[in-house]
Amino acid sequence: MPELPDVTVYIECLERRIVGQPLQRVRLTSPFFLRSVEPPVQAAEGRRVVGLRRLGKRIAIGLEDDVFLVLHLMIAGRLHWRPPRAAVTRKLGLAALDFPNGTLVVTEAGTRKRASLHVARGADLDAHDPGGLEVLESDLESFGAALRRENHTLKRALTDARLLSGIGNAYSDEILHRARLSPVKLTLQLSEDEIARLYAATRDTLRRWIERLRAEAGTGFPEKVTAFRAGMAVHGRYREPCPDCGAPVQRIVYAENETNYCARCQTGGTLLADRSLSRLLHNDWPRRLEELESIRTGVGRR
Repeated sequence: MPELPDVTVYIECLERRIVGQPLQRVRLTSPFFLRSVEPPVQAAEGRRVVGLRRLGKRIAIGLEDDVFLVLHLMIAGRLHWRPPRAAVTRKLGLAALDFPNGTLVVTEAGTRKRASLHVARGADLDAHDPGGLEVLESDLESFGAALRRENHTLKRALTDARLLSGIGNAYSDEILHRARLSPVKLTLQLSEDEIARLYAATRDTLRRWIERLRAEAGTGFPEKVTAFRAGMAVHGRYREPCPDCGAPVQRIVYAENETNYCARCQTGGTLLADRSLSRLLHNDWPRRLEELESIRTGVGRR
């Protein structure tokens, strides 16, 4: 799922291309993509783009007369900048937004179409904002208050759009690794030092990846938006060595996502329960990183 760094760079690249341009036409390829009825999508056509903004992980394209197009790319949605009136394939294409200087194409891989488009008036725009704290614009006290609003694991708190804005599965892994904190530690158990460490790690991680993605895009358009990037410390790097200590990266698998972490750097060597591995090993489920490595190398416990 495109998260805050990806969405930020998407918006910057779009600002250079469509601000001041009239939206000539909205072509819908998928009947499931448009999720609103009033105002109709035709209300956006013919109006000039006056600005863009991020609402969590959503992109709001502001048009004349207080009309907005709100795009939520979900997990597999992506944006592409193409020549004017570019064709849209039915297999992946959801919609095309035609401008005089080019076409913004929205695609989504897979069969589960979750990406969405809403047309909204300005007065209704807040309904599309989950309301999470913008960490890059907040101070430490506000960050700590947002974390402590509810007692959740750090992984859940970081990815809860009602608490913190724009952070998802990938960058939460990177943030927690940088902060040297366990993904399952509860927010109400955090010390003041740990909150400060997490605040700094969150801001540093997001800023670093915004700058990196911005440099990769250059004057072009980001076409390789992915949750698994070279240079990430732990996310998507299960069993690969941690770049800081060399220990194999571990994971917790759940539903459609997984949490990646370094046991040595983040949990003091303790392995966190993982359903897929515990089903395989049953009573031999190891509790420490050293035990797991012994099992994998055929030494020690059998």
